[in-house]
Amino acid sequence: MFTVASPDSVISRVTTADGLDLCVEVRHSAGHPTLLFAHGFGQTRGAWKGAALALATQGCRCVTFDARGHGESARVPGGDYHMEQFVGDLLTLARAQPEPPILVGASMGGLLGLVMAGELDPPPFRALVLVDITPRWETAGVERILAFMKAHPDGFADYAEAAEQIAAYLPQRRERKSEDQLRPLLREGADGRLRWHWDPAMLDGVVRESERYQPRLMAAAAKVKAPLLLLSGGRSDVVSRDTVNEFLQLVPHAQHVELSQATHMLAGDANDEFTNEIVKFVEGLDSLPERSSKLG
Repeated sequence: MFTVASPDSVISRVTTADGLDLCVEVRHSAGHPTLLFAHGFGQTRGAWKGAALALATQGCRCVTFDARGHGESARVPGGDYHMEQFVGDLLTLARAQPEPPILVGASMGGLLGLVMAGELDPPPFRALVLVDITPRWETAGVERILAFMKAHPDGFADYAEAAEQIAAYLPQRRERKSEDQLRPLLREGADGRLRWHWDPAMLDGVVRESERYQPRLMAAAAKVKAPLLLLSGGRSDVVSRDTVNEFLQLVPHAQHVELSQATHMLAGDANDEFTNEIVKFVEGLDSLPERSSKLG
């Protein structure tokens, strides 16, 4: 199914339904199938760089993007963020692809895809890969992530200080991030200090709405018909055996693979294992009988 390719990388801007510009990067534009990667809250498209490059090299068309309020994408004027905006943005990108894409969604990105796959008829995705996320999550793990995002509102004096804080947050990573790796994640303010790429205004609106989304997410999951793979981290504090088992009861046709040494940050902790599991899942799609005409 896969062929060796030399993945080109093209960066462009896509306008959302409410007029914001999203930064979108496509690797191996002539490839097949199309994988649409949706990152987690507080991340950028750079979180997928290793996986997208590896999968594009194997012949896939890989689309990554910065969600609104993240990275190089535009921020909402006035900071009025809502979950429905993120759902609409992902739908715009899915419908812009030359074929129904396979969604690879981490954390927030996976939840957005789950809502769309369960509620829209026909669904915009051929299949889904959920990356360490289930409709019900472990509150303590999410609070740890938010605490990191809320810390250091005054930024950092230099890249070394930022690298030190990331190393403390991700102790499982052996190498500290270099200045080149940090540059896309930080913005220099008028005061000369470096601050994270995300819009801090998101920490109020989106986080406040997330808990209210759980009943909707559970209902949507029960309606998903598309092939689905759940990848979880054996050391994750965001999903657990209980939340995974609950999800598999809701979506009995879903496959589940645990990467034993990975935390919530699967692609960063175990990129080779992560991409290998996606390859196996995607290859298996061609051998599946059509579940319904909705699958594209």
